[in-house]
Amino acid sequence: MSEPLRVVVLISGSGSNLQTLIDGQQAGRLPIDIRAVVSNRADAYGLERARAAGIPTHVLSHRGYADRAHYDADLAALVDEFQPGLVVLAGFMRILTPAFVARYSGRLINIHPSLLPAYRGLRTHERVLADGCGEHGCSVHFVIPELDAGPVIVQARVPVEPNDTPESLHQKVQVQEHRAYPLAVRWIAEGRACLDNGEVRFQRVPDGRPPVIDADTDIDAL
Repeated sequence: MSEPLRVVVLISGSGSNLQTLIDGQQAGRLPIDIRAVVSNRADAYGLERARAAGIPTHVLSHRGYADRAHYDADLAALVDEFQPGLVVLAGFMRILTPAFVARYSGRLINIHPSLLPAYRGLRTHERVLADGCGEHGCSVHFVIPELDAGPVIVQARVPVEPNDTPESLHQKVQVQEHRAYPLAVRWIAEGRACLDNGEVRFQRVPDGRPPVIDADTDIDAL
């Protein structure tokens, strides 16, 4: 058996996606070892989730730094202490500098609440409703310097109903986030998905391309 993939998770808030990774690790579904959880906010509830699981936590506030470059340099130094094979952004509400992204190229992933490349940026649920879209979802992708533009590993879709609100869409998308993110992390940990020359290279993945799952998809079979 190979060693579990060392993971560092960066958060800013409640850490619901972090919890799915903790649950997957503890249940043996994810061959990972979450070495640390780092937040830029001391009040992030995700820190409590990590502590409850016995995972080391660290707070590195961005306040007091002259610029992003100096903060990201200290953040990278902290992350490097744990020698991660993968850095997971789980609601980390910071735009990372190109230097930080380049340092972890191929080892840095994020989840975004839209079916990329549509609706990059913020307020995705409101924008989907304003445009009258019939479909919405989330995307797990490798991070590149361009915001929300990295190669997609997996997407999950939800229907947009006539009575949906931004809040109801958020809830529906979040349910699928909790399925899609562990799936992507599992594929990376098992060596079934990696970044290669700017594209995701898949092994033993259906069709060898980024899949789109929905509520009926049996992700355990993927």
